[in-house]
Amino acid sequence: MLSTFQLAGSAVIAFGLWFRFGGTIKDLSSEDKSPEYFYVGLYVLVGAGALMMAVGFFGCCGAMRESQCVLGSFFTCLLVIFAAEVTTGVFAFIGKGVAIRHVQTMYEEAYNDYLKDRGRGNGTLITFHSTFQCCGKESSEQVRPTCPKELLGYKNCIDEIETIISVKLQLIGIVGIGIAGLTIFGMIFSMVLCCAIRNSRDVI
Repeated sequence: MLSTFQLAGSAVIAFGLWFRFGGTIKDLSSEDKSPEYFYVGLYVLVGAGALMMAVGFFGCCGAMRESQCVLGSFFTCLLVIFAAEVTTGVFAFIGKGVAIRHVQTMYEEAYNDYLKDRGRGNGTLITFHSTFQCCGKESSEQVRPTCPKELLGYKNCIDEIETIISVKLQLIGIVGIGIAGLTIFGMIFSMVLCCAIRNSRDVI
């Protein structure tokens, strides 16, 4: 059970880092107006994953040494992880609309800047079109030079931003809630083991 936390922790870290630096929306982080708060849930996931790996190691040590103190600390750390993961899940589901509107506003600003001055906002618009594989809003004619060459047909960027970010945040929320569920079993396990150690010492 305790080694499961180490495996889960490493999996969460890998998921968070891939999502942040290797996922579909990684290119947005290079922009001056990148939605940093959008990545807060990922930062919490990575931090919780690192803590889970450390907690799993100390939990194993506590179980082998039959130390109630270490197991109590293990329980407390799991409680912190549980709170962090629940917060991540709730943030991902409830804050989804805010995140979508923020990114859509960023796109509209870049879109309008490009129409006013074709040399301004060009790189930002290209990044958006490449990241979300879309082209324009009502039509693609005015911004065609910034659209991906491999894109066939017209795709409304406002709609694509909503769809992609909604799916990504739902995935983050599911992972957060799932890990929170795992920590509940860990807390129960640690308390049962702690009580068993105390009872065995009382018998002796």
